[in-house]
Amino acid sequence: MSTMQLDIVTPERKVYSEQVEMVIARAAEGDIGILPNHSPFVSPLKITAVKVKKGGEEFLVAVSGGFIEVRGGTVTILAEAAELPDEIDVERAKKAKKRAEERLADKQREDIDFKRAEIALQKATVRIQVGKSG
Repeated sequence: MSTMQLDIVTPERKVYSEQVEMVIARAAEGDIGILPNHSPFVSPLKITAVKVKKGGEEFLVAVSGGFIEVRGGTVTILAEAAELPDEIDVERAKKAKKRAEERLADKQREDIDFKRAEIALQKATVRIQVGKSG
């Protein structure tokens, strides 16, 4: 089967770098599936669980925003943060999700940054999804 190079990189480290068969991610325009020989493409990424297909198997990578670029047989994801399933502490993510939900539920407090709480909720939800998949 035909493959392409997938590199997932954060400011701190290279999270993943392998030949893969398919990548599915949530870009700014919506979900995108990328196969080998895909046309060039660049887009911002949402907070998402990127699905990777390799060797007939599928796994997820938690990505907290960033950009995706497809060019010349390579898919590059430049992420603010990214974690593989075995790197995620699901219990910690569940606690973060609960805290974010409590902040969002408290509409009376003026000192809460609701946008920040929404982002924290999205990140925690994706981390739980990916952590449970591993």
